[in-house]
Amino acid sequence: MLERKTFNKYTFQVFNLLFLTIVSISCVLPLIHILAISFSNSSEAAAGAVKLWPVKFTTDSYSFIMNKPEFLRSMSVTLIRVVLATAIGMALTILCAYPLSKEKENFNFRSIYAWFFVITIIFSGGLIPTYMTIKYIGILDSIWALILPSALPVFNIILLLNFFRGLPKEIEESAFMDGAGYWRAMWSISLPSTKPALATVGLFMIVTQWNSWFDGLIFMNSPDKYPLATYLYSVIKGMDLTKLNGSDFQKLTSISDRTAKAAQIFLGALPVLLVYPFLQRYFVKGIVLGSVKE
Repeated sequence: MLERKTFNKYTFQVFNLLFLTIVSISCVLPLIHILAISFSNSSEAAAGAVKLWPVKFTTDSYSFIMNKPEFLRSMSVTLIRVVLATAIGMALTILCAYPLSKEKENFNFRSIYAWFFVITIIFSGGLIPTYMTIKYIGILDSIWALILPSALPVFNIILLLNFFRGLPKEIEESAFMDGAGYWRAMWSISLPSTKPALATVGLFMIVTQWNSWFDGLIFMNSPDKYPLATYLYSVIKGMDLTKLNGSDFQKLTSISDRTAKAAQIFLGALPVLLVYPFLQRYFVKGIVLGSVKE
């Protein structure tokens, strides 16, 4: 009986490993294919000759997009946006989730505020009221128009709220008996115990802010203030190879709409790919935290 259980467990592990390997490869191969297209000649990419390795290697698609002052300017706008939005969003999310995680007898208005946030998930004011609000409070065409409307995602509040609820109450109660208040308990006990949750929420915010392009297109009147995602979108949508200047005219034979779009996709994904490995161990713990109790 023991040998059968051992054999079944071993068989499950083998099939599980094979399945996860296939899923992992299916996720990585499209990215490698896009990267190969971005470094390939336009004629080879159009002919479908590019698979997982560049054909007639060239970096003209990247130089076309990156060798512009607008690219560096939009990159700086995006970096500032990500830093400010993540810092403000994390602070507001913590300040909302921690009180809502307390018991009802300690926070009588918890249910009212919880329903207030839930309503914002079901109903939305719409694009025009949002635009008018941003315009009349005076932040239109500024970086705050990109940060403040999305500074407090309700999904992140619910996620962090559940993490706070999963912490042992006895730890906070012992701190209260030693004279600590809610601020001290939150800063010294709850936050250090929820590093995986904070890393998960922070990663969600970074990815959302980095990939957001539509709000820059709507709320920024000047292209000089576009974030990177909006700039790359405008480059691809407005790219006309017949209007290249003299220094770029020689690149007509190596640049196409397909290779430029591939370069855009990889440039947009690269920062997240670089940040994720550092947060991966916290991210995995944050996703499964609370599902298994030792």
